[in-house]
This record gives sequence, C-alpha cells and structure tokens, in this order.
Amino acid sequence: MPTLSRRHLLGLGLAAPALLLATKPALAREPETYNEGGIAIDGSDAVAYFDKKGPVKGKAAHSVDWNGATWRFASAENAAKFQANPTAYAPVFGGYCAYAASLGYLAPTQPEAWTIYEGKLYLNANLRARELWLKDVPGNIAKGLNNWPGILG
Repeated sequence: MPTLSRRHLLGLGLAAPALLLATKPALAREPETYNEGGIAIDGSDAVAYFDKKGPVKGKAAHSVDWNGATWRFASAENAAKFQANPTAYAPVFGGYCAYAASLGYLAPTQPEAWTIYEGKLYLNANLRARELWLKDVPGNIAKGLNNWPGILG
C-alpha cells in the first residue's frame, strides 16, 4: 500500500479547489413558457387580451397544450384561434415579465400588468414593472430580445 507524503497531501489539497472550480454543476433550464403547475400565464386567456382588451380567466374545459404548458381559454372559439396560430397570441418572452427580460433575468407575471405593442402581447410582474416597461417599450423589447432565450439557463 503506497504511503502519502506531506507533499502529496499538499498537492491534493491545492488541486481539489481547482477541480471544483473547473466543473460547474448542471443547472436546470427554466421552461420556455412561464407556468405554474403546468398552466401558462396564470390561466389567463391569451386571446382575450386582444379580443376583450384585457385579462380573462380561462377554463380547464377549453385547454390547449402548446410549448410545454397548458393554455386555458374562456371559450372554445378562443382555444381554436390560439391553436390555429399560437405565436400570434402567446406573449413575447414566454409569458415571463418583459421588463425583467430587458434587464436580463426572469420574473413571473401578473395578468393585470399587460401591454399590446405592435400586435404582440407583453406581460409584466406587476403594475410598477409595467410602468417602467412603458417608459421605453421599443428599447426594452430590443434589450429583452437580446437577452432571450439565454436567460432561460
């Protein structure tokens, strides 16, 4: 059985931290669509933002699975519209906070904090984030698109 000298032990002691720094643990990637319990955008009907001009709670009976989440709609008609062209109705940045995306991180959203800009839906974490978002919508979109999808992990 080989014996370890102090020099060997010292070498191992110095090498261990370097080895730990060289290997990073694999972190789980965030879902492409913001969801809680598998339900996209807090169960709000994405089509209603365009048709009803605001958030409307969707129903489980009118659900569509798309992009890794279940999307709920207030009516079968809205579910069919979404299913025919989901990218026309789904919020930009996967339903995560658009203002947070412009700053380079992810945040959940609140259905009441929304904006439609140039035919696209953007959601924000809260009304204050929406207020900040509205100060420079085109600039915030450009910054968010630059960060997306890299901020998913």
